[in-house]
Amino acid sequence: MTALEKATGDVVFKFEPFVLHVLCRELQDAQLLHSVAIDSGFRNSGITVGRGGKITMAVRSTHCLEVPLSHKGTLMVSEEYIEFLVHVANQKMEENI
Repeated sequence: MTALEKATGDVVFKFEPFVLHVLCRELQDAQLLHSVAIDSGFRNSGITVGRGGKITMAVRSTHCLEVPLSHKGTLMVSEEYIEFLVHVANQKMEENI
């Protein structure tokens, strides 16, 4: 809260979800891992194939959170709401684990 009170610009509370990048030898390996990730609840997962044929499977969670807290130095939310956001972010971290 002390840092927020001193802020002169915009402040955003941001929680980034779990991301795991796996380099795969074969497309079939990436497809199998993708199926497992999706079935495990990692719905933002995907496969990319680079120009040189590099196959990367990204396992991504959907547990993101991004909330503006202040605008031009003016706090837009209460301390109670910030505590709630921290609680929600901590729950999302537990789900990542």
